[in-house]
Amino acid sequence: MDVLPNQEDAMTVTEEPTRRTDPPGRAPAAPASPAVPLDDEPPETPRERVNRRWNETLQETRVAQTGVQILFGFLLSVAFTPLFRDLDVFDRVVYTITVVLGASATGALIAPVSIHRFLSGQRMKDDLIRAAGRLMVCGMVLLSLTICGTLLLILRVVVPGLLAESLVGGVMLWFALCWYALPLWLRRRSARRTGERRRP
Repeated sequence: MDVLPNQEDAMTVTEEPTRRTDPPGRAPAAPASPAVPLDDEPPETPRERVNRRWNETLQETRVAQTGVQILFGFLLSVAFTPLFRDLDVFDRVVYTITVVLGASATGALIAPVSIHRFLSGQRMKDDLIRAAGRLMVCGMVLLSLTICGTLLLILRVVVPGLLAESLVGGVMLWFALCWYALPLWLRRRSARRTGERRRP
């Protein structure tokens, strides 16, 4: 005679409460990471920092090189135009100085590439970055003077009187504010904020 199992035992099912927080077909959500302040940068190794600074220098050099090459090419073509023969002595002197400034700016802004090629593999990237930074500052000064000289040549033909010199002086002041005064002010303000944070 077969013995039937107890009806209660047969009907007993162990159930564990299941909790589904994600919709089916999706991977479970990753745990939220703690918020990182925007001012804090991720830590870098010395090698990563050097490579980052060098890449930033290359990007800045490309932008400046494009501007100075276009401007220098324009200046070289001016001497072969018929209008160049009608320039007076002062305009010819301004043109000569502007061409020399443009050539000097081109040399200063392309110099980091040449230095990198000669020092490649010598483990001197720190020295290279410092030299490239100084050359870029020098090249930017020369480039601003070249732009102002070119503008003076053009405006003396278009605008009569002292208005051309006044406009060029305003442009030079604008360059000084945008290219030099503003970065120095931002750098000083950042240093002041850093000093305030370090105070107990």
